Amino acid sequence: MEVNTLDGKYQDLLADILSNGVEKKDRTGTGTISVFGRQIRHKMSEGFPLLTTKKMAIKTLMTELKWFLKGDTNIKYLVDNNCHIWDGDAYKNFWRKNYTKYHGNKLTPEKFIEKIKTDEAFAKEWGELGPIYGKQWRNWTKGIHEYDQIALLLEELKTNPDSRRLMVNAWNVGELYLMALPPCHYGFQVYTRELNLDERIDWLNANSSSKSSDWLSEHLDRMDVPKRAISLSWNQRSVDTFLGLPFNIASYAMLLTLIAKEVNMIPEEVIGNLGDTHLYMNHIEQAKEQLDREPMPYLPKVKVGDVDILNGEFIYEILHYHSHPAIKAPLSN
Repeated sequence: MEVNTLDGKYQDLLADILSNGVEKKDRTGTGTISVFGRQIRHKMSEGFPLLTTKKMAIKTLMTELKWFLKGDTNIKYLVDNNCHIWDGDAYKNFWRKNYTKYHGNKLTPEKFIEKIKTDEAFAKEWGELGPIYGKQWRNWTKGIHEYDQIALLLEELKTNPDSRRLMVNAWNVGELYLMALPPCHYGFQVYTRELNLDERIDWLNANSSSKSSDWLSEHLDRMDVPKRAISLSWNQRSVDTFLGLPFNIASYAMLLTLIAKEVNMIPEEVIGNLGDTHLYMNHIEQAKEQLDREPMPYLPKVKVGDVDILNGEFIYEILHYHSHPAIKAPLSN
């Protein structure tokens, strides 16, 4: 088992922002300190990238990923599955459109979410966030044509895995004005490479009761041992480093794991290319608290069961996750 280096990289990024960040205004009115053009990389062989210097909300991030893959853009699915990270955006969108049905009686966020849960017509209209991630991933529309980018990606990986066009894009310029929030992580690319014989044998020995150093390629082929490794690199224009980035890392690592299983490859590396990388002013003390924590020596593992990517369903189990307690911080919408 390889040692956890993820928390150290993340803490280095926090320290970089605190030391080198410049103060900037932002759309939420909260204010940030910000740096530009950073990168974070994680080798999947080191474990599943859940930070250990604070406890991560695993079910929440997995539910959001399922929602994206389903092509859903309404928070009803999230709310019904106790995932509330998009509540604020839907609520803000609700009031931005000057909804007057309540004759000036302000609908509190709590009552708004309760109506999403219980009033189907209300949820259909006001739980909708516009053509955000899921719509673009699964139903990018150009005129009369519709493109399922996830299905196209899987097909291309199976037929042309060395392609340099293995990409999914959420930044649909023609539909940005319809979105409650333009995508922060706006696109990703995958890359595959052939495994050598030793790498395939190592994988088999690690994942099977059959141990040997003398396997031949034809034996490995008959045992359906993967022939390729696959990596994923995502691009992000705006990075809420304290609350959002830990979710982004784990979510794209899970997406990589699911794609790898679908096309029988080994997940190798997940890479985040980060644009405006910031800490909100009301997250600074929390970031300093996390910097003072000693990372756990090892990351957890993820065990994946049945996967149906195109229906947004997968079974997973996180094994051996040990972490410091959660650190609460307000979400800026």
